[in-house]
Amino acid sequence: MPTTADQNSESSMRHVIYDRFGERDVLQVVRSDVLTPAEGQVLVRVHGAGLNPIDWKTRKGLGFAARQIENSLPWTPGYDIAGEVVAVGEQVTTLTPGDRVMGMVGFPATGGGYSEYAVAEADELAIVPEELDLVTAGGLPLAALTAWQGLFEVAKLEAGQKILIHAGAGGVGHFAVQFARERGAHVIATASAGNRDFLAELGVHEVIDYRTTDIVEECYGLDVVLDLIGGDTGKRSLHTLGEQGVLVTIPTVTADEIISEAEAMGLRAHGMTVRPDVFHLDEIAELIEDGDVRVHIEKAFPLEDVAQAHEMLEGGHVRGKLVLDCR
Repeated sequence: MPTTADQNSESSMRHVIYDRFGERDVLQVVRSDVLTPAEGQVLVRVHGAGLNPIDWKTRKGLGFAARQIENSLPWTPGYDIAGEVVAVGEQVTTLTPGDRVMGMVGFPATGGGYSEYAVAEADELAIVPEELDLVTAGGLPLAALTAWQGLFEVAKLEAGQKILIHAGAGGVGHFAVQFARERGAHVIATASAGNRDFLAELGVHEVIDYRTTDIVEECYGLDVVLDLIGGDTGKRSLHTLGEQGVLVTIPTVTADEIISEAEAMGLRAHGMTVRPDVFHLDEIAELIEDGDVRVHIEKAFPLEDVAQAHEMLEGGHVRGKLVLDCR
C-alpha cells in the first residue's frame, strides 16, 4: 500500500468514501493526506473519474467486488481515472510528471478513482490522445475495455459477421457498436426510439426498438450477440444465433443460467469479467486519435454531487457515460 510521505504532509485531497454498504446516503466526501507512489506506481491528479454499474452494485454490497472489500471499509470507489501524472515512484521509466494518462486502476479490491489524486500502477496507464479532454477520458477505460475484450477476445468477432448488441447506446454499448463497425461487422443494436439517431451517428446499421419489437422475430442466424442486459433478454437472444454463433453475456449475476440454457440448446455462450489491459487501451486510444471512435459523456458531476451521480447511474438508460469532474 502507498504511504503518506513527509513532503506531502501539508497537502490534502478530497475523495469519496463509504464506511458501510448501503444506499446512496453512505457516500461521503472527506479530506485526507495525498498519497505518495510506491515503487512501480505513479500519483495522478485526477480530472475525470468514470462511473460504472459495478460502482453502485458494490456500494450496495452486491457482487464479487463487494466480497473483496467488505473487510477494508472505509473504501474509496472508482476504477476509471484520467488525469495528469504529478509524481512517479522508483523503477517507473515509462511515465513522467506532466503526462496525460488514463486507466482502469485498482480493480477490483483497491479502487480509489473518486478522488482528486489517485495512485496507480504505472503499467495500468495509457497516454490520452490529444483530441480527448481529461474529464471525458475518465469515462473510457472500464467500459471500452469491456466492449473490446467481449467482442475480440471472447466472441472473436470478425469482418463480415452479423452482431446484435443489446443496450447499444449505453456506456459499454456505445463503444461496442463503434468497435464492431470499425472491425467491419454488420451491427444491429437494441435501444429505445429516442436513441435511434444517436446510434445511427455511431454507424449502427440497424436499430431495434426493444419496447416495440421482438428481437427473436427480427433477428436470426447471427454470428455474435453481445448481451449487456442479462436475464431473460440474454436467454431470448440465444434464439437469434446461427448454429456456429456465440453469445457473450456481461452481467455476472445471470451469466450461469444463460450459459446453461445455451448448452441445453446446443449453442455457445460465455460470461466474462473485464481486466485491465494497457495494450488494449492503447489500441482504443489510436482509434480515437484517428477519429474512428468517440466517447459520449451524458453528464459530468462535481465530486460533491456523487450521490446524484449514483442516482442517475442506478436508474439506467444513460446515453454513453457519466463521470465525476474531480478538478
